[in-house]
Amino acid sequence: MKTFLTGTTGFVGSALLQRFVADEVEVTALVRNESTGLPDGVEKVVVDLANLSNINSEFLNGVDVVVHGAARAHIMRDEVADPLAEYRRVNRDATLALARLAAEVGVKRFVFVSSVKVNGEMTKPGEAFISEVTQPPIDPYGLSKYEAEQGLLEIAQETGMEVVIIRPPLVYGPNTKGNFATMVNWVRKGIPLPFGAVSNARSLVALDNLVDFIALCADCACSPKAANEVFLISDGVDVSTSELLRKVAKAFGVKSWLLPVPVGLMRFVARLLGKGAVADRLFGNLQVDSSKARDLLGWKPVVTMDEALERMFKGKDL
Repeated sequence: MKTFLTGTTGFVGSALLQRFVADEVEVTALVRNESTGLPDGVEKVVVDLANLSNINSEFLNGVDVVVHGAARAHIMRDEVADPLAEYRRVNRDATLALARLAAEVGVKRFVFVSSVKVNGEMTKPGEAFISEVTQPPIDPYGLSKYEAEQGLLEIAQETGMEVVIIRPPLVYGPNTKGNFATMVNWVRKGIPLPFGAVSNARSLVALDNLVDFIALCADCACSPKAANEVFLISDGVDVSTSELLRKVAKAFGVKSWLLPVPVGLMRFVARLLGKGAVADRLFGNLQVDSSKARDLLGWKPVVTMDEALERMFKGKDL
């Protein structure tokens, strides 16, 4: 089985490439620069995803499965004039152009790494997102991913190429970035944090678990029931922000200093400072129902959250 992988230099893509190499999967990796280094035995193809309309499909000849992880990531402070247009250009248009080329040469399956933002930003207490989307997202990033998903499912119907869509929530692991990395650093440095009274529930997925699930979906023989399905994936255990920070402290062998400041007060202050969206992520609920992956494909997480956090400590990545 020959696999074509995009996003190979990203957080998830680089880990997935290592997994494919370890499993001795024949991999062709798409890169933007010829100078990009890749593991021995991995074929390199230099292609600009944004200009696929001017490229023929020869670079996909012989490919059985495309795993598409390249994307314009969610940017909190986007400085482009039209963020939605830019997200659509990369996340929707380039994805669908690649899928059409893949279908043209007879690729059997197209695995698309989407995002939980397709479902939305928050869930109600006790309710979890499922694969069905009741209304299109408002967020430009989420909307571009949603539109890509819809286009892929249409291509699947038109061409017979199988499509698998995977929507992960926050992904954490070695070399993680963003707000999660910032909070981990605060905990490691012993900085007192006002999150001791937060009792929300959030789903996360360890990098090892996400990579394992993507690898399963990329193996058509091992996951025939994944064809034309949408999966939300997580570690299977939801935690509050305070629970997560305590787990981080335990994994890194430090004492957690979480002060029980009322959540309502913190939300009020955050909105005064123009940080309402940050407060929603820290204090709100975002749960996903990953039972479909277990029930339909028999998949189980390969690491627990505690094990994944311990690996982050051993890797000394932050």
